[in-house]
Order: sequence, then structure tokens, then C-alpha cells
Amino acid sequence: MAEILDKKGLTEAEFLRQYDPDKYPKPALTADIAVFRKNGDLPEILLIKRGGHPFLGRWALPGGFAEQNEALENTAARELVEETGVTNTDMTLVGVYSSPGRDPRGWTVSAAYTALLPDGESAVAGDDASALRWFPLERNNEGNWILREPDSLAFDHDRIIADAIRVMFG
Repeated sequence: MAEILDKKGLTEAEFLRQYDPDKYPKPALTADIAVFRKNGDLPEILLIKRGGHPFLGRWALPGGFAEQNEALENTAARELVEETGVTNTDMTLVGVYSSPGRDPRGWTVSAAYTALLPDGESAVAGDDASALRWFPLERNNEGNWILREPDSLAFDHDRIIADAIRVMFG
């Protein structure tokens, strides 16, 4: 079978030999994880207090940067263990977040996941988390679950949390 040529008459191998990977700028890739548990009938979300800049001292979802050639679902699992000690948790993709300016360090794209902490699993602050805390969700006037506190979250985590709540609880 003959090789397929592009409009410049190049085979794929020829194209790849001359391709410049620096032609297009690349974002930093991160993963964020919205971890929920049930406290009786009330859901709670796990947040970490950031131990470093940017947003030092602000509450955030566990998460962090992907390593080179690491699948983002593996980044999410690794960061969850490093920052909270939580293991063996099934995760579901919530969405991809790429708004310009979402991270003051530069162009950063995040894949956000949600997980439900299994009964009996505990979490402890680790890595760059100075603390962690479970925050209760409550129902708003329309009957939807929302997070009322804390007032100011790091990055665009308020948006990710709202989307993760919809994924988990409708």
C-alpha cells in the first residue's frame, strides 16, 4: 500500500522530521480534584489551605502540575495522594478549565475531577498543603447544593466546585 502524501507531497515520517514543536506555545497542565464525603445526610467537600504562593493561605482544591508525559488522570491521583493521603478513589472528569488569567503564574489548563471518599477513608494535609478541612455544603433557595464558605478561594476553584457539585449531586 502506498504511503499517503500531504498537499506538500510529504509522507508522515518526512513531515515529522521537519516539524518544529516550538511553533505553538504550550500551556502548563494541571489537575484539580473535588473530593466529597457524606457526613450523615449532608455532603462535604475537602479543601486544602495553600502553603505556598500564589494564593498563600487561601483555600483550594487539591491538585497540581502534570509531569512530562503523565496522563492527567494519573496527575490527579498522584496529587490527591501527595496533598491529602487519599488513595484508591474513583474519579470522574468534571471539565477542562482554561480561562486566560486563571493562574497568575501563566497559561495553565486544568482538568478537574470529582471523587467520593469511601467510608472510613481519612485525609491528612501533606506536600504543599498547610492544612485541610471539610466544608459543609448547604441547599440554596432553589434546593441546589452550594458551598457558602470560604469566601475567597484560590484560582477559579469556585467555578470548578460549582461544576463538580452539579456532576455529583445533580
